[in-house]
Amino acid sequence: MANDTRTRILETTALLLRQRGYHGTSLNDILSASAAPRGSLYFHFPGGKDQLVIEVTRDSVADVTKRLGEALAAESDPAVAVHHIYQSVGRMLEENEFSLGCPIAPVVLDSPTDVPELVELCRSAFEQWIGLLREAFVRAGVPERRAHALALLVESSLEGLMVIVRATRDRSALAVVADEVAALVKGVVLTGG
Repeated sequence: MANDTRTRILETTALLLRQRGYHGTSLNDILSASAAPRGSLYFHFPGGKDQLVIEVTRDSVADVTKRLGEALAAESDPAVAVHHIYQSVGRMLEENEFSLGCPIAPVVLDSPTDVPELVELCRSAFEQWIGLLREAFVRAGVPERRAHALALLVESSLEGLMVIVRATRDRSALAVVADEVAALVKGVVLTGG
């Protein structure tokens, strides 16, 4: 039972953070939405909201990192992998009815600078994701400097597109950019940079 309560609190917090960000998510909101008693929150998370948000964000980052790594490893052609990633993001947005995007973007945009561990976790997440993309491009023969620029382009376009698609409630922009970015990656790989 205690584990169920802990899991409910974590899942509720993850959802609320993605919807409302750090400052828009209060402990009262978490308790109300998870139907957890106040005492159980502090039992499981004695560090309060900051500990809870850090744990949820760490789990979200690990999940995205794992899925991104698997998507890049599943294809020998990074252009195909990148295209699949854009399609996957589009499906995720449709499945949640355009209500949730990147799990850490709302936290970053809220800028909780008074929680240094959270700031570092978000910085590190983007570094990891860009690094995974860069490594895939380098494995395909793209020079390191160009691979880094290309990885940064892919990650930043995905982040921006999640905002656009959520605002328009239409994933067609993702499909258009996926084709363009995949073609760019294919061209860079074919020419060796």
